[in-house]
Amino acid sequence: MPTYHDLRTAADLEERDYAQVFPGLDAGARRTIIEGVLRLKRALGVELPPRRTDGNLLFASWNIREFGHLTGRRPEAYHWIAEVISHFDLVAIQEVKRTLKDLDILTRLLGPDWGYMMTDVTGGPAGNKERSVYLYDTRRVQLSGLSGEVAAWPELRAELAFESGAPPEQLSRAPHVTGFITGWKRFSLVNVHLAPGDGTDEVRYRRDEVRLLLAALAEARDGMWTENLILVGDMNLYAARDDATVALLEAGGYVEPRALLGLPTNAAGTETYDRMFLSSNEYFRLGARADGTPSGGTLDLFAHVFRDADKPAYRDAVIADYGGSRDIAGDADVFDSYWRVHWRTRQLSDHLPIWIELETDDSVAFLTSKTTG
Repeated sequence: MPTYHDLRTAADLEERDYAQVFPGLDAGARRTIIEGVLRLKRALGVELPPRRTDGNLLFASWNIREFGHLTGRRPEAYHWIAEVISHFDLVAIQEVKRTLKDLDILTRLLGPDWGYMMTDVTGGPAGNKERSVYLYDTRRVQLSGLSGEVAAWPELRAELAFESGAPPEQLSRAPHVTGFITGWKRFSLVNVHLAPGDGTDEVRYRRDEVRLLLAALAEARDGMWTENLILVGDMNLYAARDDATVALLEAGGYVEPRALLGLPTNAAGTETYDRMFLSSNEYFRLGARADGTPSGGTLDLFAHVFRDADKPAYRDAVIADYGGSRDIAGDADVFDSYWRVHWRTRQLSDHLPIWIELETDDSVAFLTSKTTG
């Protein structure tokens, strides 16, 4: 769990020199953060299964909006992002920008039990100066030592039947494959952020990106540290436009967890942009709830923090942040729209976290196999 040093009282800080990330917090700010943390704890304690030693892994993916680029994130936003991440064992993050100040704040709040692996920034207009990051609880997860960029080569591209008029030479944001070990399981993650847009040309281009990715992975899998892969991230897949792209992934040997099928993942609740696709073999076993339904889903954080009920407390901050020409102070509809669509998503994100539970204990199957022969 996070360290919570910023939330200590003056008496605590006089007694011991605790390292603080936001040393200027007053009593009101600390109270706001604590109340939000407690709401998140209660909600996540109900929505997420408990961690079982060597038995399961709670894995999440989250596109955190322009992480490292936005300048207006408040201390409570960082604390609440850290609280959410701390309830998982391994989290794939997309849209981390060139500047690492936000990642530094986040890891300081998470504390010394958390490590991270990050990629280089992808340059150029399509790369959007983004990198991807894995955050992991070192008590539950280890890096395998494998980390590399997924890249194509001319001969591979020549073998593919592309659809777009100007097919990609590489993926817009270079995906990386990284190996992890937890319990009895060894697997690799490929953190993906595909090109956006729902126009015909954009959909075809994104499908060609997937074609390129699948071909590169297929070529590399024989010599890879493990053939058990999870493709994860903000894939920008539109429900009404990208069925053929999903079919490509399925034909390539990947399956989407049933717990995530069709769940909206953007804050507006309109699209399923964020996805996971696992190697379709017997290696990955997903957890189940007490009623037998698959363990996984999305987290609607705005039900617990930056709620509509909190609008009065942030009214002055929202008005001061607004740079438009409409009467945000006098028109409730303008205020509500800016609050909901822009301001609070710049605090947390315009994407929701997605998550699954993986079973990681193969000891019963292993021991049973040793009783025969």
